[in-house]
Amino acid sequence: MILEIFLVFAKIGLFTFGGGYAMISIIEDICVGQKKWITHDEMMNMTVVAESTPGPIAINCATFVGYKQKGLAGAIAATFGMILPPFIIIYLISMFLDNFMEITWIANGFKGIRIAVGILILDAAIKMIRKMKKKAFMIAIMICSMTVMLMVSFLSWNFSSITLMVIAGVTSLVIFAIKNASSKKGGAE
Repeated sequence: MILEIFLVFAKIGLFTFGGGYAMISIIEDICVGQKKWITHDEMMNMTVVAESTPGPIAINCATFVGYKQKGLAGAIAATFGMILPPFIIIYLISMFLDNFMEITWIANGFKGIRIAVGILILDAAIKMIRKMKKKAFMIAIMICSMTVMLMVSFLSWNFSSITLMVIAGVTSLVIFAIKNASSKKGGAE
């Protein structure tokens, strides 16, 4: 099982370009759909936690899945599986090709890869939105967050994503505290 975990994440790390967000869709397809190692709800929760913890999101997700399957050994296998192939590829490129991106066919290939990465990220977002619990409040938070992100991007505002995450976290804690207080108050009567 440990070898299988390593090989699954090595394959994801080897054949997925574009970083963690592009890998989320692939991780979900394999770990939720094919292998049934985690549920979709666990995948959504894991993505949120992996996004808000230090380190690359895909590696954090791999570590979680590996840990859930086989504890510390599974976490180590999944993490090394995810990082080893890209590390070897980048190392070899840096050793043998000084001006790698100046090679015309490679530069054109990476232009095509950028489009595929965008599609993978959009696919992951659409899957999460479809499976999200359709509550008015959650939809309102999603729309507000998207609006702020688009305004920051299109208007070229200098706004830290960390600040946005802190605001979202504080808002969630305040809402949780209000709901918790109202449920205790309602239950006491």
